[in-house]
Amino acid sequence: MSEFLIKPKIHFGANALESIGALEARCAFIVTDKAMVKFGIAEKVCTILQNNNIDYHLYDDVESDPDISAIVKGMKLMDNNYPDLVIALGGGSVIDAAKAVIYSLWHCRKESGRAKPCFVAIPTTSGTGSEVTSFSVIKARKEKLVIVDEFMLPDIAILDPELVKSVPASITADTGMDVLCHALEAYVSRNASDFTDALAEKTVKLVFKHLIDCYHHGDNLEARERMHNASCIAGMAFTNASLGITHSLAHALGGVFGIPHGRANALLLSHVVAFNADLHGSCNTDAGQKYAELARLIGLPSSNTREGVTSLIVAINVLKEEMNIPAGIRNIGISEQDFLNSINDLVEQALRDSCTPTNPREARAHQMETLYRQAFAGVTHSI
Repeated sequence: MSEFLIKPKIHFGANALESIGALEARCAFIVTDKAMVKFGIAEKVCTILQNNNIDYHLYDDVESDPDISAIVKGMKLMDNNYPDLVIALGGGSVIDAAKAVIYSLWHCRKESGRAKPCFVAIPTTSGTGSEVTSFSVIKARKEKLVIVDEFMLPDIAILDPELVKSVPASITADTGMDVLCHALEAYVSRNASDFTDALAEKTVKLVFKHLIDCYHHGDNLEARERMHNASCIAGMAFTNASLGITHSLAHALGGVFGIPHGRANALLLSHVVAFNADLHGSCNTDAGQKYAELARLIGLPSSNTREGVTSLIVAINVLKEEMNIPAGIRNIGISEQDFLNSINDLVEQALRDSCTPTNPREARAHQMETLYRQAFAGVTHSI
C-alpha cells in the first residue's frame, strides 16, 4: 500500500502575502534572517500583524545552512514567548530552521499541554519547496543532517511573486536548478507514483519554459510566479516520493565545502542522470525510460531511450551554461588536492544520507566516488 499526503493550504499569486491578515492569532513568532529585515520584507509582515492586533516576536539570526546552535537559540526564544502562530519568512534555510525549532521544542515540552502553533511558511526564493515538505536540513559541524517527519509540514504556504522579483540572478540560477533536481529525482524515485509523476512532469515543463526568463529578466512577474509555483509543486512531489543521490552527494559537498545547495545539485545532476539511466551501458533502466519520456514531454529528440536521456542531459547543461553555472566543481575555487583529501568523507556522508535509499539505481562507494570525480572535472564518463 502507498499513500500521498497533501497538507498545507496554499495561497498564491499577486498580493498573497495579505492573507496573513485573515489568520486568527494572539501572538506570532517570526523566524527570518537579516536580509529580510534589511530589505524591508520582514517589516511588511510585521505591519500586517500589527494592523490585525497580533503581537509578535522576531528571531532574525538564521543564516544559510543553519546549524544546531541556531535551532537551540530559536527554541529558547520561542519557549520564552510561546506563540499560537509561527511564521517562517525566507529561503529554504529559514523555513528548515523554523521546522526544526517547532519540532524540537514540541518534543521537549509535549508534556506541558501546549497546543502546537499554526505554522505558516512564506518562501522568498523559488527553490527548496520547503514550504510544502516534511524535510528539514540542519548542519552539524561539516555534515548536513536530513530530518524527515510529517509533524514539520507547514499548515499554510504563501507564495507571493513580489517577494522573489528582486532575487539576484546567481541565486535565481542556483535555486532554479534545485527545483529541476527535485522534479527529476522525485520522478525516478523508488517511491514515485502516478500522483508524484504528474507533479514532477509539470515542474519540468515550467522550469524549462520560465527559468531563463527569470534569470535574465528578474522583474518579469509572470515568469517569477510560474517558477515560484514550480518550486512548490516540486516540493509536493518529493515530500511524497523522496529524492535520490544527487541530493545525497550535494548535501555532503555543501556541508564540507560550503557550496550553496542549489549549485551543488547543479554540478552533480547531469552525472547522476547518466548513471541512473546507465547511459554508457545498456541504457534500458526504468529511470532511463522515464528521463526519455520527460525529454519527449518538453520537445527534445527522444526516438529511443538513449537519445532521450542524452537530450535531457544536454538540455540541463545548456541551462547551466546560459545561467553561468560552472561546468565542474574545479571551476568554483576548490583545489583538486583539497577535494581529493575530502573525497572519502564525502562518499561516507553520501552513503548515509536519507535520500540514498530511494535512488532508482543502487550506488556503491566506488560509484559515488566516480560521480564526485566526474563532477569535479565537469565531464561525464562511463561507470
